Amino acid sequence: MTLRVADTERSVRFYREILGFQEVPGPDGLAALGAGGAPVLLLRRVPGAHALRRFSGLFHFAVLVPTRGALGQALRRLAGAEIGIGQADHLVSEALYLADPDGNGIEIYRDRPRSEWRWSNGAVEMATEPLDLEGLLQEGDRDPAPPGVLPAGTKIGHVHLQVADVEQAVSFYHGVVGFDVTARWQGAAFLSAGGYHHHVGLNSWASRGAPAAPEDSTGIESLVVRIPGVEDLAGLARRLEEAGAPVRRDDGTVRARDPWNVEIQFTR
Repeated sequence: MTLRVADTERSVRFYREILGFQEVPGPDGLAALGAGGAPVLLLRRVPGAHALRRFSGLFHFAVLVPTRGALGQALRRLAGAEIGIGQADHLVSEALYLADPDGNGIEIYRDRPRSEWRWSNGAVEMATEPLDLEGLLQEGDRDPAPPGVLPAGTKIGHVHLQVADVEQAVSFYHGVVGFDVTARWQGAAFLSAGGYHHHVGLNSWASRGAPAAPEDSTGIESLVVRIPGVEDLAGLARRLEEAGAPVRRDDGTVRARDPWNVEIQFTR
């Protein structure tokens, strides 16, 4: 996924020194950050950009680490840097919350094993309970991996968007794109593919009726969704066009925009 930031050097320093990302080669004009040599996040500099709260767009993006020890190490780095955090045990996962220097929301989390997730009538059970911070720190201290960097296998696990209308967003991400609805909770909806707890979160807690964030603000510029095969990608392109979404095909990638102008790059 690609984020808009006001100062690339400041952002790279934050993501490298505080979160443990590594700089990796990326497209021209973008700063690329990754883990284990694989790119995870792209940053585009938009001079003068600043966060706007009463707009649709990014609520947070979620960095999924492969082990509980890696999450404990991330907590230790954040505590050492005196970064203010939120925290939650979501039953399916354990999560830390913070913001980058531009106000972009970030979740860092680890999944519990799928065998521990509880489902009922097609909905996954999630909650917001206190996190065992002390146990998490101890797990991180026992982890043999280098403590200053995110491990290989770290990736964007999900993206949570704030939207003007949750039902309209569900109609797009479920009815057109094809994600399954896995949970609904207090003005929010969660959707996924392949039986995951959620790849996309949607809420209108502070954005009901709000317009799309302007392109000169910080926030999400685009996200990438991987589709299994050529036929699936072609079928998705047809559904998007039939729904009236602007679609552009580009070297095996289908590019479209959701109702609030977030670009989605569908690729194999």
